[in-house]
This record gives sequence, C-alpha cells and structure tokens, in this order.
Amino acid sequence: MPTYAYAMLTHQADYPPVVQCAVFKTEDRAVFVDKREIDAPVQEQVEKAYQYVLEKINMGARLQGVYRQDIYELPPDSIRELIANALVHRNYLEPGAIQISLFSDRLEVTSPGGLMRGVTPEKMKEGFSKVRNRALAHAFAYMNLIENWGSGFPRIFRDCRDYGLKEPEIIDFDGDLRVNLYRSIGQNVPRKTDQTQTKTNQTQKTDQTRKTNQTKTKVFAELKEKEKNILAYLQKRPDSTQQELAEAISLTLSTIKYYTKRLQEKGYLERRGTHRSGEWHVIIK
Repeated sequence: MPTYAYAMLTHQADYPPVVQCAVFKTEDRAVFVDKREIDAPVQEQVEKAYQYVLEKINMGARLQGVYRQDIYELPPDSIRELIANALVHRNYLEPGAIQISLFSDRLEVTSPGGLMRGVTPEKMKEGFSKVRNRALAHAFAYMNLIENWGSGFPRIFRDCRDYGLKEPEIIDFDGDLRVNLYRSIGQNVPRKTDQTQTKTNQTQKTDQTRKTNQTKTKVFAELKEKEKNILAYLQKRPDSTQQELAEAISLTLSTIKYYTKRLQEKGYLERRGTHRSGEWHVIIK
C-alpha cells in the first residue's frame, strides 16, 4: 500500500483529510441547525459520518408479521455507500473537505475532485467506474466498507426507487462531484411491499396505504414548509408536547405555537384530550 494511503488510514498524514457534516433548516445554506467536523482515520470517518446522518434524518415504522420494524426515510445502505465512495474517489491533492449536508428536501454529499476522464453521470448509473485511489479502494474492500467497484451507484438508484423516492442526482461541478439523495416529506416509510405479502387482502391494504400517502402528498403541497414539517412529525409522534416538537424540528416554541394554532384553524390539525395528557391528530382532507 502506498505510504500516503497508509498514513491516512492510520491518521499519520501531515494534513489528514476531514469530513464536514451539517444540517440546514431549509433547502439552502442560509441557516445552520447543526454542524460537526470529523477528524479521524478515513475508515472511521465513514462510520462516524454515517451515524451522524442517521441521527438527523427521520425514522418511521412498519409491521412485519407481529414485529415492529424501524425504517429510516432514506435507505441506510445508500447513505453509507455514498460516504464511502466520496472518501475513496476524492482527489486528495485538492484542498477542501468532503461535505455532507442535510437539507429539508435532500441529503447532499460533495467531494473534491471531479469525474475522471471517460466517466459521466449516465455511465455511473450503469455501473461504470474508474478508481482514483486504488490503495484506499483495496483497503475499504478488505474492511467491507465498499463492494465491487462500480456496483455502488446502480444499487443506490435501485434502493431509492424501492423506497419510492425521487431519482438521485449526480452533478459534476468544475473540480467537485456532488450526489443528492432526495427526501420525501411526510412519507418516511418505504412504499416497497413485503415480499411475503401475497394474499389478496394484504395487497388491497398496500394499495390503500399508497393511495393515502398520495393524498397526504397533495395536502402537504398546499402548505408552507414549516407546516409540512410539523404535520409530518406529529403523524409519527402525536403525543409530543409543543416544546418537544420545537426541539425536534429546530424551531422556537413561539413559532410552534403560532403554526399549530394556524393548522388547527385551517382544519389540518386537532388537539384531543387535555393539554398535558392529550394527543395531536393530523386530519387528511
């Protein structure tokens, strides 16, 4: 293994690369909600950045038989694959850091170093790849952080399709490569049906769930971004207090009080029970 690749893996390089992670309130970089810089050997950066993203994205649930299965709003394997690929394929001769940015509508992974000659976004979708840092790629493959070269992006596109998400976007900037995974507000559970569900009544139930989700999407499209986020969160956790809601979606308590009252007036939200022991009920028209 080349000396510099070994130095990065053992954190002995003079200028070890860092990964910058951040969460933004809206769809642009105007307001930070949280940020973290990961300074560690590159193999640890994959895991720490991966865990950071999982902490910040939403989680839903579905029943599989008699068991409850937690489901993240974005496919976890795709998140890990993107981060590992960014570290393996970045240009370590370029200044700057890998940036992992979570916006209200997308997860954005940007790495220094554009596409290599002959590689295009369309070819990447089909599995075409050229390895810039072969020593790191060998090391990552040995540690099971990545699989066969070129297989990652077809799998990412497949997983997002199974989740019912918008197709990921690969953007080749002048000197940087960015990949976007798009979130789905209000639909945090994948629409991929359980392979064991073959009975007619189970199929009908799946179809009804899909229609309900489509209705929710239409309703949310009519609302402001803050209102969408409030409704999406209260659908998952109707027993939340206004203070818990404010902390969860990074708004002030006064803002939460304003928008919950406004949603109640519009007929999209209802408070059932007492102030202390009641629950929120989201109304889909």
